[in-house]
Amino acid sequence: MRTVAELLHDYQHLIAEFRVVTGSKGVFDVVVDGQMLFSKQKAGRHADPGEVLTLFRQLVGPDVAIYEHD
Repeated sequence: MRTVAELLHDYQHLIAEFRVVTGSKGVFDVVVDGQMLFSKQKAGRHADPGEVLTLFRQLVGPDVAIYEHD
C-alpha cells in the first residue's frame, strides 16, 4: 500500500480514478491509462521502494508539478 500512498500524495491532482484490485498469488500490476507501468510477474520481483513512483514521474514527464501540500 506504500505505492498507493506515494502516488496519491504526489499526484492526487492528476489521478481521476484509482483502483486497487485484490487478487491471489501475489499479483502486483500497476497500469496507467492502459499502459503497464510495473508488473511483479514480468519483473520477477517486488517493486523497490519508490520505484513505481519514479516510473510514474517518467511517464507524466518533468513538466508536471507535484501536488502542493500545506
